[in-house]
Amino acid sequence: MILHKKHIVRMISVVALLNAVTSLYGQVTTGTWPLFHGDQGLSGRSQYNIATKPEIIWSFNTREEIKSSPVIGNGHIYIGTEDGNLFCLTLKGQSVWKFNAGNSIEAPVLYSDNRVYAGTLEGNMFAVDARSGKQIWKVATDGQISGSPNFYGSGSSKKIIFGSYDNYLYCVDDAAGKVEWKYETQNYINCTPAIAGDMAVFGGCDGNLHIVNLLTGKANSKINIGTYIASSSTISGDHAFFGNYDGEFFCMDLATKKITWDQEGGGSFISSPAVWGNKIVIGSQNRTLYCYNKANGTTLWQFKTLGKISGSPVIAGTSVVFASEDGKLYFLDLNTGTRKWSFTLGSPSSSTPAIIKDLLVIATEDGHVFGFRFNNN
Repeated sequence: MILHKKHIVRMISVVALLNAVTSLYGQVTTGTWPLFHGDQGLSGRSQYNIATKPEIIWSFNTREEIKSSPVIGNGHIYIGTEDGNLFCLTLKGQSVWKFNAGNSIEAPVLYSDNRVYAGTLEGNMFAVDARSGKQIWKVATDGQISGSPNFYGSGSSKKIIFGSYDNYLYCVDDAAGKVEWKYETQNYINCTPAIAGDMAVFGGCDGNLHIVNLLTGKANSKINIGTYIASSSTISGDHAFFGNYDGEFFCMDLATKKITWDQEGGGSFISSPAVWGNKIVIGSQNRTLYCYNKANGTTLWQFKTLGKISGSPVIAGTSVVFASEDGKLYFLDLNTGTRKWSFTLGSPSSSTPAIIKDLLVIATEDGHVFGFRFNNN
């Protein structure tokens, strides 16, 4: 096929825009970790390098089971529990307030502009004042909410984007607390939508990767993968990376809407990928953390644990940080996959770490939230 000059220019413009938007969203992580995997593109990358062995400095016992992950904003930590409580903690692990949502909060919450957004297994999405813990609005869906909310826009034009087991992706006007549009899929939505510009990218249990225009709520594209996609996608530059429940891992070109490469044999993916440089890391239900070459999908290294990896890894400088259901927190060398250090948490963890300057926060299924101090460079 011969491309005309105007088509080439158009494709270059799209790629440049996606790169610029992804770079902008990466800056959200400065001093905060406001949502699942750190930024709107779900890159899973911290700007801080964990150069020395971290030191545990506090733990907080919620006395409730935790399957959620912490987020950090405005000098506070926010996390949900299986009993339906949303906790606000200081950066020293002290309780500030607790909001009861009435049902389990399993997905990570979202912090934005002094509001915290939490979805429940009963199907309600709450907006809560981050300073007082008071409810601002509630939107009901007809299915459980298992993925974290994301957002686009700001101020009075900000929208909250999330999926439900009623098969819909929702767009809620944050100022009014009202549904602006719903996009229908053919099965459950288990993941967090990744956002770049006016585009949301997410996989569904209908076996499709969906690309939705956030301005209209209409599909830009729908790519059939053939089986459940339970994990969230990660947007890096002009590509999206994601795994499915059959253990295949994919790279899709967002400009052409074509699969660039795929890698089989990874075990079921519930974890979501972290991307930096030429490397992609993701955990699997087969107890293995994989590192793929971003350009062609070849396996660079793999690291075996003694438990399933349901939480998602985070790249912090030259380290990969993740928790396993074997009850350990691991720090690996990003380049080689060798273990730098590990810490026994005392209980299985399906949580994704939150990392800001000199502080790492992680939760365990027995209800503990841990704070680790480290010297970054």
